[in-house]
Amino acid sequence: MAVLQDILYSSGVVETKGILDVPISSIAFDSRTVKPGAAFVAVAGTHVDGHQFIEKAIELGAVAIVCGVFPENIHPDVTYIAVKNPAFALGVMASNFYDNPSKKLHLVGITGTNGKTTTATLLYNLFTLLGYQSGLLSTIANKIGQQTLSATHTTPDAVKINELLNDMVEAGCEYVFMEVSSHALDQERIAGLYFAGGVFTNLTHDHLDYHLTFKAYLDAKKRFFDQLPSTAFALSNADDKNGKIMLQNTKAKKMFYGLKNLADFKGRSMENHLDGMLIKIDGNEVYSPLSGDFNCYNLMAIYGTAMMLGQSKEEVLTELSRLKGAEGRFEVLKSDNNITFVVDYAHTPDALENVLNTINGLRTHNEQLITVTGAGGDRDKTKRPIMAGIASRLSTRVILTSDNPRTEKPEQILADMMAGIDVSKKRKTMVIADRKEAIKTAWNLAQPGDMILVAGKGHEKYQEINGVRHHFDDKEIIEELMKGN
Repeated sequence: MAVLQDILYSSGVVETKGILDVPISSIAFDSRTVKPGAAFVAVAGTHVDGHQFIEKAIELGAVAIVCGVFPENIHPDVTYIAVKNPAFALGVMASNFYDNPSKKLHLVGITGTNGKTTTATLLYNLFTLLGYQSGLLSTIANKIGQQTLSATHTTPDAVKINELLNDMVEAGCEYVFMEVSSHALDQERIAGLYFAGGVFTNLTHDHLDYHLTFKAYLDAKKRFFDQLPSTAFALSNADDKNGKIMLQNTKAKKMFYGLKNLADFKGRSMENHLDGMLIKIDGNEVYSPLSGDFNCYNLMAIYGTAMMLGQSKEEVLTELSRLKGAEGRFEVLKSDNNITFVVDYAHTPDALENVLNTINGLRTHNEQLITVTGAGGDRDKTKRPIMAGIASRLSTRVILTSDNPRTEKPEQILADMMAGIDVSKKRKTMVIADRKEAIKTAWNLAQPGDMILVAGKGHEKYQEINGVRHHFDDKEIIEELMKGN
């Protein structure tokens, strides 16, 4: 229980109506979750405007309404607060309600197009191996110490974030690693949080269905570093063309990692194999069970972050060699008849190209590389033909299939993808809308020694068709095929 006037601190209050010393039992921005004694924050979302549900919130017991514009109907026993930005106010209020848990933790945010999940997850694993009670907020899972909770979004809503951070404080966590998505930044979900540091991985084509332009997407990411305090560190990829732009206006301590350009934390890939690689980090050779240059960058980001958090160089380098990849990120499965599957979440042009280049770099003879890939419905349509073109250019055979069609017709998504296939490559391209059949066909086409990339869904355990989620797991299907061999 908190007092309304206390949780409104720094939330951008413009005007108030009613008493401010009213007790608040909870904070809600979805009227369906309002409980007696709650403060309801009317946020204008992408589909609905919370101002439309103020009356419903009051009926369910809300005692305070925080909004951008006062409603016409004012209840005398309800307190109304007008704020500059309800979404921003929600984050600040949630943080204040839980007594600012991020101030009691070393919270590090990781943002970028690709690599967020792997970097955040491996940082959590590294600091756990170093002996710290740690927390994780990621696409795959949320973790409080050794407790694992399911995740529904890359970055949860502001109330959930602070609830989880508060639970982490109570569980004795010292370090927390958090994926920060462009949607979360645009929607102010991290407002009110205190970060010890921020990490930038890379920026490539994605989410233009939401941001509309690449500049808007870039600006959303950059805002994270613009908001970091002078007490924090800002660690960026020196080899990404937007790496320096991200840190242009930050007050935080600027640091860079990379493989090619001048950087504070320098790495070099020395050997690459399907089951691991040898890399040189600041002059020290380290073996990692991960593969590919993209993972080399992830490891450099992890190493740089650990150094910025004051960890022992020797201990960190030792533990880096024990870190295994995140679920569904370049996950390798081998059959008894020597067919290799790689399951990867790659759902952007850059990610797909990186994974295919890595696999091609590991091929030693004339093995086939069969790629099974698709594109999500109700998302950025412009990347569909680009991804199909990349797959056809870098694979021996391509099977285009469904990802999560959501409310779109799979046939239309696949037609959009086929538009990106060069005429000369169409003969080696198949279209099979049923994802299970597509994976099965790839298996039937493969010969001993061949490699099959199943891209796009990675860790996901569902497929969304016509707005309904059905159980679907790429790995599960692959393992069934291997058992039946």
